[in-house]
Amino acid sequence: MSTGMRVLVLGATGFLGGHLTRLLRAERGILPCTAGRGSGADLRADLAAVTVPELAALLTAAAPDAVVNCAGAVGGGPGEQSALNSRLPAVLCAALKQAAPGARLVHLGSAAEYGRVPHGERVREEAPAAPLGHYGATKLAGTLAVTSSGADAVVLRVTNPVGAGAPEAGLPGRLAAALRRAAVTGPGTVVRVGDLSAHRDFVDVRDVARAVHLALRAPGPLPGVVNIGSGEAVRVRELATALLAIAGSGVRLREEAGGGSARSGQVDWSCADVTRAATALGWRPRHSLTDSLTALWEENGRETVGTEGHGKERATVRAARAEAARAGGPGGGSAAGLLVPRTPLAASPAPAEEPV
Repeated sequence: MSTGMRVLVLGATGFLGGHLTRLLRAERGILPCTAGRGSGADLRADLAAVTVPELAALLTAAAPDAVVNCAGAVGGGPGEQSALNSRLPAVLCAALKQAAPGARLVHLGSAAEYGRVPHGERVREEAPAAPLGHYGATKLAGTLAVTSSGADAVVLRVTNPVGAGAPEAGLPGRLAAALRRAAVTGPGTVVRVGDLSAHRDFVDVRDVARAVHLALRAPGPLPGVVNIGSGEAVRVRELATALLAIAGSGVRLREEAGGGSARSGQVDWSCADVTRAATALGWRPRHSLTDSLTALWEENGRETVGTEGHGKERATVRAARAEAARAGGPGGGSAAGLLVPRTPLAASPAPAEEPV
């Protein structure tokens, strides 16, 4: 019979949960089990509506040594956000107390819980949490449910995750999808975007998964909240330019006033202090932003152009990587190394337009 740490992952089919589950399955000494509505889940449960007795029964069946809650809602409206971001963590903590009181809980929070942060500062975990929108408020409610539960628990407060599989609910995934659609139209197509002047702390999804793994293994007790981010703020416009260079399709961006995310549009600066992650978990980010965007484009874009276009796309990615190396990108620069095109992109006399 196999022995090892039994880890139950809630929300394993999502962006963060999927990367984490793949990492855990590759690790010796960890036996992951997944729960959710998807047909591929080991244990089936509607996490948005599950009751304490139902979740306690699920925990009894899984007999976990640790639980990771990756379930959450970025979009979907206030009802879905409240159900998954606020209610589920509270239900989970109550069910853990009944059925698995010795299990460690690793809960994924969000930097949106902080709200507005002074420009130029790296926000520490002790900073007051004052979210400005419903998403941040519901995530903060979930964090408070976890930190006040008395359980062996830690909240990893994640900044802006990016990488392969990034959903269109966030700008990197949405922009990548728009660039792929625009590439089919042809060079000169214009992709319209909202205000890109804000600064964000982008962290690679693989680094987030590794932080969870370290939190599962770390001797306790752990701090209640630990920031997980790159520790660097990047103007969103630079991310868009970098992704455009990696795509290499001759598409142009047109930035327009307004149209930004309602979830974070009121916050013009977000940057995490990750000192506590280094001291408590032994964690530091390993992947540059160029790494993350290249992984996003390669995985999500490889089947979006015709057969004839695949060679061109691969050549573009190779060229982008070479440019990254010259500019201090993967393996040779800061954690936020970027690709910037050296020549202007081709224009079209009457370009098509793709909104983001």
